Amino acid sequence: MFDRLEDIVLHYQELMNMLSEPDVANDSKRFGKLMKEQSDLLPIVEAYQKYKEAHNSIDDSLEILDEESDEEMREMAKEELAQARLQVEELEETLKILLLPKDPNDDKNVVVEIRAGAGGEEAALFAAELYRMYVHYTESCGWRVELIESEETGIGGMKKVNFMVTGNGAYSVLKYESGVHRVQRVPETESGGRIHTSTVTVAVMPEAEEVDIGEISENDYRIDVMRASGNGGQCVNTTDSAVRLTYFPENIVIYSQTEKSQLQNKNKAFALLRTKLYDLKLQRQQEKASEERLSQIGTGDRSEKIRTYNFPQGRVTDHRINLTLYKLEKVMDGDIQEILDALISADQAKRLSVMDEAS
Repeated sequence: MFDRLEDIVLHYQELMNMLSEPDVANDSKRFGKLMKEQSDLLPIVEAYQKYKEAHNSIDDSLEILDEESDEEMREMAKEELAQARLQVEELEETLKILLLPKDPNDDKNVVVEIRAGAGGEEAALFAAELYRMYVHYTESCGWRVELIESEETGIGGMKKVNFMVTGNGAYSVLKYESGVHRVQRVPETESGGRIHTSTVTVAVMPEAEEVDIGEISENDYRIDVMRASGNGGQCVNTTDSAVRLTYFPENIVIYSQTEKSQLQNKNKAFALLRTKLYDLKLQRQQEKASEERLSQIGTGDRSEKIRTYNFPQGRVTDHRINLTLYKLEKVMDGDIQEILDALISADQAKRLSVMDEAS
């Protein structure tokens, strides 16, 4: 690990030297790429520097204890030694986490797809509530949310909704939300007051670029244009702005009508198609790499029941890490950072354990 850390420090210094060169500064594309690489390495370099300083402090304290006879000085050295040893242990764990292989998609924007599952209208209502929960959370992070596609019901529910989240590191955080979300409550439409259980599936997909999936052949898709329907602005039912994109090889159908112009809706539909194709590619890769999939915390299997929202008891339980919080109202208002932090920590711990076993 320490040989690798020394190599990282050397490479970081090389990057700093390159960024100061006039030729690099004048090439915005190259400069941006090097700045990104330098920014990614900075936390590792800083943690390693603190680690070496703590080690030096241990050596200094031990030297004082060997040479010093004054009892007060020896007590101070013992305290500093204990603090430095504790710091070294903590920084070793930090460095191990920082050196874990990074998901190449972590820095990407994401497309989130929410679908109502079992439970009929109640599932659609909860799907709409989950959508609002994610919108509130992502906006609190300073990220931008853009609606791509939605299929609403008459009483405020959503059978399906797709939206884009644009923000640095969005996928690294939101990827843990993929799976089946279960709700237990008395539906507003239920007169008998019985608690019902409904489900909603959430899929979090990294935004794909053409380089991720290759070129889409014109022979593989069909585009139909039509008038937008349902809730919307002035252009709904007045112009042929809505687009239906059908991709034959994977039987994917995308309906886009959220924008006023046909071209904008077409661009959104193709962006969603690329993302879905890239997501299928990643899922197939994960199925082959079963060991890697088992070492992850619920980012692979969409059919996995990951969380229960129990309204009568006001609790949220994440089943992957046995975490229960009694603050359902805050969670539904977008306060999900505590859950996400716990999932990230559990994922890191599991991956470290797998690495230790392999070594």
